[in-house]
Amino acid sequence: MSRPMLLEVIALNAADAVAAEAGGADRLELVTDMAADGLTPSCETVAAVRAAVALPVRVMLRAEDGFAAGGAAALEALAARAGALRAEGAEEFVLGFLDEAGGPDLAAVGRLLEAVGGGCRWTFHRAIDRAADRDTLRKQLAGLPGLDTYLTAGSARGVADGLAVLVAEAARATAGQPGYEPRIMAGGGLTTAHVPRLRAAGLDAFHVGGAVRPAGWSGPVSPESVAEWRTLLDS
Repeated sequence: MSRPMLLEVIALNAADAVAAEAGGADRLELVTDMAADGLTPSCETVAAVRAAVALPVRVMLRAEDGFAAGGAAALEALAARAGALRAEGAEEFVLGFLDEAGGPDLAAVGRLLEAVGGGCRWTFHRAIDRAADRDTLRKQLAGLPGLDTYLTAGSARGVADGLAVLVAEAARATAGQPGYEPRIMAGGGLTTAHVPRLRAAGLDAFHVGGAVRPAGWSGPVSPESVAEWRTLLDS
């Protein structure tokens, strides 16, 4: 049985969250600093968003631009923030780090999963688009508790360059290949023009940020723009 289309919208604050919900979003990715590909928001922002909407909210765990976890002190500081966010009521997260060789930093990922405790669902974000070997990364992460989504453009340069990779990975997921059990969510420069080919390949999850902000990255989410995406995915 096919799954309903999933539309995830990046939110920076409660106003964005309300607009996304009004437009028909299914889930939020809550971040700060979209120009840095999304960093960890404050506990106060998480609380405000949770109070404002009923949508599931995935909270970014990432302290700085780039996809390395940093040293031990930086990782422990991020783990402490993750624990505080969990205590504030955050239930779902977005995370992922690479080591110097471009493989998954399993120690860093494991430390953050430990910090948020069991039972949390999470997305491995676009660090996969910078990985030395995407297929190997998936197999190394296979079986980690709560991992149910990969956010990916198929390329570090965005969906326009990564379409062929996304289509190929969708085929591997359909075939049930090991490491491809988590849902593939297309995002990173995604436009409405990309959707028909991705849907035809079997993708059923889409992630938008700038595409629903008519005033640009720093502008607010437009409920009308979200509604246009909702209509497109449901047609």
